[in-house]
Amino acid sequence: MIHRQSWRVLGALTFALFCLGWSAAAFAAGDPVKVEWFSWSIFRLTSPTGKVVLTNPFVTNPDSPVKVEDFPKVDAIVVADGHRDEVGSAAEIALATHAKVVTSYEMFAVWFEPRKVPLEQVIRTSPGDWAKLEGITIRVIPSIHGSGTADKLYGGAATGFMIKFENGLTVYFAGSTAPTLDMTMWGRMYKPDVAILEMSAGKDPLDLVEEIKMLRTGNPNLKTVIPHHNRLQVPPGGTTPADVAAAVKAAKLPVRVLIPELRKSYDLPK
Repeated sequence: MIHRQSWRVLGALTFALFCLGWSAAAFAAGDPVKVEWFSWSIFRLTSPTGKVVLTNPFVTNPDSPVKVEDFPKVDAIVVADGHRDEVGSAAEIALATHAKVVTSYEMFAVWFEPRKVPLEQVIRTSPGDWAKLEGITIRVIPSIHGSGTADKLYGGAATGFMIKFENGLTVYFAGSTAPTLDMTMWGRMYKPDVAILEMSAGKDPLDLVEEIKMLRTGNPNLKTVIPHHNRLQVPPGGTTPADVAAAVKAAKLPVRVLIPELRKSYDLPK
């Protein structure tokens, strides 16, 4: 009888612990995604369960407040193309953290393999592919942009990424794409809630207005737009984040333009 009671108690405790663990995971999955900007196109996205996705870690750019060692935990790095300001220090961070790198087949061959990043750490993709990483789905989509490396080698197709987190929030990191009518389809298919759109000093803010309109096609979810690729001190006459915010306001688009401050953490609720 004692033996049977012991097993019953153990079973009850095991079930209770399982329920507590599931409840904690379910609760965490309802938390917001957090985003931090570290200049240029470097964003750290932290998922509700603590997974870290890093974009274009060009930590040697003139405005960067961070170095490779400032990213001790990274689960995935998305690399939009082979340009120096896109791939940045992705290889060094991947080697230090064992993060997965989502990039093209060509970039593995010409960039990551020569830098001794193991094949098992690199998720080689082409536009149209997806990668699934413990509750996070990263869809790879085309980008209208170049992809040559600093070594003048072909880095494969330039890409953007639709990153869907555990709580259902989808963030579109566009890389450095120009406007394309494909955005109408992507808005309808993937329904991003947040769009991180390229806005260099030489870009017309109306380009971003049109991109937002297309991404909202069949997609009322898009509520937040974050410009990237801008210098802290924009050259005279160059487009600024404030110019983008003014253009979006003039177009009467129902989205907020989030102009992030360096290192500040922002919640991105679903």
